[in-house]
Amino acid sequence: MKSVLFNTHDLVLVITIYQCLLFALFLITFKKGRRVSNNLLALFLLAHAAISLDILVWFGAAFHSFIEQHLPNAFFILRIGHWAEAPLLLFYVRSLVYKGPFFKKTDYLYFIPFAIALLDYIFNWFILSPELKNNFLANYSLSTESIQSRLVYLFREVFRTALGVMCLIEIRRYQAHIKNEFADVEDIDLKWLKLLVVGFLGLRISAVVVSLSLISLYEFHISLNTELMGLTGNYVFLLLLSLLIYSSLNSTQVFSGIEAKHEELANAPPPPTTKEIEEITLYMATQKPYLNHRLRLETFAKGTSLSPRRVSFVINRHFGKNFFEFINSYRIQESKNLLADSSKADLTMLEVMTKVGFNSKATFNTLFKSLVGQTPSQFRREHSK
Repeated sequence: MKSVLFNTHDLVLVITIYQCLLFALFLITFKKGRRVSNNLLALFLLAHAAISLDILVWFGAAFHSFIEQHLPNAFFILRIGHWAEAPLLLFYVRSLVYKGPFFKKTDYLYFIPFAIALLDYIFNWFILSPELKNNFLANYSLSTESIQSRLVYLFREVFRTALGVMCLIEIRRYQAHIKNEFADVEDIDLKWLKLLVVGFLGLRISAVVVSLSLISLYEFHISLNTELMGLTGNYVFLLLLSLLIYSSLNSTQVFSGIEAKHEELANAPPPPTTKEIEEITLYMATQKPYLNHRLRLETFAKGTSLSPRRVSFVINRHFGKNFFEFINSYRIQESKNLLADSSKADLTMLEVMTKVGFNSKATFNTLFKSLVGQTPSQFRREHSK
């Protein structure tokens, strides 16, 4: 017997489900890296596979009939994926940006909607008789749903959107902290994850609009093209998923992590001592650690008698800079010495940049112009005569 289960739009969902399952399996079994992060990303992908399959079950006309006849319990159970994927993405982001524990006991609260949805499925669908299930499915349409159900869907999408905003906040916090631990930030790839989080956030906002549109259509008879928005979301998610797979496979070290600070210190640290200030100053003058292209706070601290946290505190409090600004101010001064030295006139700008510890020409030029008020080329022309 020949029958068509999927149309073109359905195939987008089928491909999405296949990619989610395949990449999740890869993350769990093969991919090296942070095991917790890989497992969280795999669970996030499995949740999205459930979401895509749920859409296919309800809105794929031929497939809907097939499932209704052979597997009616598949209705509603897949909807719990909507409640799971948002917390999983949040915890995935946290697992990347924090070195230590990123999960608190109160974070279990994010899974309460998931648990409620699961219990609702069990008691309001799974235990029903086959006759009641068949009768419900035979008479079901979007127009027959209650206002309570529509409000639950709206809350679900608002909940997912709120957690998406929290993902962005975590990334912004990471961006604010890395300059206290790294002298070079261009190698820390934030762009792909930020793009994905923004993309998923956009899809969730779109889902909120769809939920509001369904309420306006069936409760207030104001019509909007929700079908087009839904189809667009399916295609956009497939593109985001492809980007996620490509970026993950090509990123050897995306994040180095910062310390999670769930509790503030009870007492403020003591102010920098003269000895600490002199030790850091002498270390910079004699050992020139800033010439190290991949200098980190931990590496720097090993050259002193201070802990990384103490070094960061002294630099912040006494010198009025974060670690990134402190190290690169020395690099800029070193580059000024080279550019003003007529015997080094044969050095190219790239060679000067490399000699003083910079990895990025853009960072070098930006910082030089910011601190000196001239471009490196302008400074050389004016001072090497």
